[in-house]
Amino acid sequence: MLSDEELLRYSRQILLAQIDIDGQLRLKNASALIVGLGGLGSPVALYLAAAGVGSLHLADFDTVDLTNLQRQIIHDGASVGQPKVDSALARLRGLNPDIELVAHRRALDEDSLAAAVAAVDLVLDCSDNFGTREAVNAACVKAGKPLVSGAAIRLEGQLSVFDPRRPESPCYHCLYGHGSETELTCSEAGVVGPLVGLVGSLQALEALKLLAGFGEPLVGRLLLVDALGTRFRELRVKRDPGCAVCGTTHG
Repeated sequence: MLSDEELLRYSRQILLAQIDIDGQLRLKNASALIVGLGGLGSPVALYLAAAGVGSLHLADFDTVDLTNLQRQIIHDGASVGQPKVDSALARLRGLNPDIELVAHRRALDEDSLAAAVAAVDLVLDCSDNFGTREAVNAACVKAGKPLVSGAAIRLEGQLSVFDPRRPESPCYHCLYGHGSETELTCSEAGVVGPLVGLVGSLQALEALKLLAGFGEPLVGRLLLVDALGTRFRELRVKRDPGCAVCGTTHG
């Protein structure tokens, strides 16, 4: 059950018929893994903690750098030089001391990533490189766990949900294949802070929808964000039967 304090803390979202008491209880009993605590992971972690997701697993092996503070709003000046996980833990404990926080301070290899994914209900990929996204996707497909994937660079963002529990859902590999060897990072190409905040906030919203059981998740759809013109575009994405990761005809 929810305590009186929880009923008060979450009262504004409990008022929504789509969430109500039952949805809030589902959030309280839910767990999520956030891979990356940078520009995307910052709003994701803050909003999921504020919303009362019962257990947040935080994965990042990097430390806070001064250049991060332009967009990674979970960290502050006093955090520079600290592990990002520790900086995020302090902020989230202050925001909501009633939730469980689980730290992963080292890079996740195949085995540790598989264990981390298996331990939660949902995964949010907030990383900034293709190799990590591919590894996280493969682990989610194998474990049958939904994946909320976001990306942002320069003035463009992307967002989609991949849910292997749904037979019609594509996976990340269906959409992006083997990626590109010329892929750039934010440190090379640049990014505007509010864009990653927007995409990360949408990732948090999709996660809440999946965990609380309301709305229409962004499954089979890719949302494209053009920050320069403030435009949104949606593309339909189909599952690839021959996909090397989730395909039914592969091999």
